[in-house]
Amino acid sequence: MNNPRASGATTTWRAQLLTDTPASRNQARLGQFYRGWLQFKRNRLAVLGLLIVLLLIVVAAFAPWIATHDPYAQDLARRLLPPGTPGNWLGTDEFGRDTFSRLVYGARITLMIVVLVAAIAAPIGLLVGTAAGYAGGWLDAVLMRVTDVFLAFPSLILALAFVAALGPGIENAIIAIALTAWPPYARIARAETITIRNSDYIAVARMQGARTARILWAYIMPLCVASLVVRVTLDMAGIILTAAGLGFLGLGAQPPMAEWGAMISAGRRYVLDQWWVATIPGIAIITVSLAFNLLGDGLRDVLDPRKS
Repeated sequence: MNNPRASGATTTWRAQLLTDTPASRNQARLGQFYRGWLQFKRNRLAVLGLLIVLLLIVVAAFAPWIATHDPYAQDLARRLLPPGTPGNWLGTDEFGRDTFSRLVYGARITLMIVVLVAAIAAPIGLLVGTAAGYAGGWLDAVLMRVTDVFLAFPSLILALAFVAALGPGIENAIIAIALTAWPPYARIARAETITIRNSDYIAVARMQGARTARILWAYIMPLCVASLVVRVTLDMAGIILTAAGLGFLGLGAQPPMAEWGAMISAGRRYVLDQWWVATIPGIAIITVSLAFNLLGDGLRDVLDPRKS
């Protein structure tokens, strides 16, 4: 039987979150978050994308306990075993390493690349875009022309150029991808800043003596974050594909690191006879990329004020 007290408490809790007259700032924030979650939950594909991303995080966090083998341990007597083999249910690669275990540890590298690139590129784009949009004039022209130069080249080609200059390796690949990922964020931040820089509350802040840095940090940047979050989430699929492309070309993660792009590169020699060596990490890349796109679409519906 349903507990009347529990049902009443749930109703009261929901009513407090959905009220139009919150009693405190925290209640208003919780109510805004709850409304956003209700809207996000209506998009089933976005929820599916969120679940896959959460699964990726769990797999990355608990990789040592989920993996069934040492991802770097070689056993040439068990090389190129097909999926379904007892003890290696996703098969093995050309060195007899367990494909499932390498896939699990590869989730860590993928998540690390995505997080670090977002942590580097998004603040750079936010800073450049808000500074250009707020200052205008020659500073806006200079910063936007630099941004146009980066946008003129395909991201993978530009990342290849940076990696070639910095040298192969996962750290240099992350830096190279971040250096190619910030221009779209700068464009978005600039557009948002131009629309609000002449607002009344910005004028009041100026009259009160607030410095430019204070206005950018406290009043303008927070309003640009929602749009950037959506764009970063949508760009994560491209970041994953770029990292996989660099790994495939031997300029990203170096052997024997269990990175999905490098796994595809190693398996391309056996793709006709031992298809699973390259296909399974490829499926992982496609699945995670699709999940981030679905999640980004759901967040756009919630955070974009023009889609209310």
